[in-house]
Amino acid sequence: MISQKAKYAFRALSVLARAEPDQPVLTSEIARQQRIPKKFLEQILLELKRQGFVVSRRGKAGGYQLLKSASDISYGEVLRVMDGPMAPLSCLSETAYRRCDDCDGEQMCEIRRVFHKVAQSTRQVLLTTTIADALSQDAPVEEDA
Repeated sequence: MISQKAKYAFRALSVLARAEPDQPVLTSEIARQQRIPKKFLEQILLELKRQGFVVSRRGKAGGYQLLKSASDISYGEVLRVMDGPMAPLSCLSETAYRRCDDCDGEQMCEIRRVFHKVAQSTRQVLLTTTIADALSQDAPVEEDA
């Protein structure tokens, strides 16, 4: 499961992607539209700024706007910034590999083999789906049990 922080980051980026070009959006406006606690949103936006996704402007015409195009921001890269590695097992992580403490051998591990498939599929979707892609998809989300 992804964290609430990551969900809020995606929602904030979506608001910024929908904004008119060169029209910064106030933190309070993002918070209001998306029902995100303002203080928490400020922390998230600062992290997104540090990572080069957004830029902020001060003053009367201030606020946040995307630094990169929405079509250049993948769900995977935002998720890694907000939540860390995407792998379900540390021995499958591309960014924070660590051998499992109780491992007898990665090549023979049936758990690793199964979750390797899960990790590959997940990465493929997250790293190839952008904020712009998500905004252009108008099909309703299917609910699974």
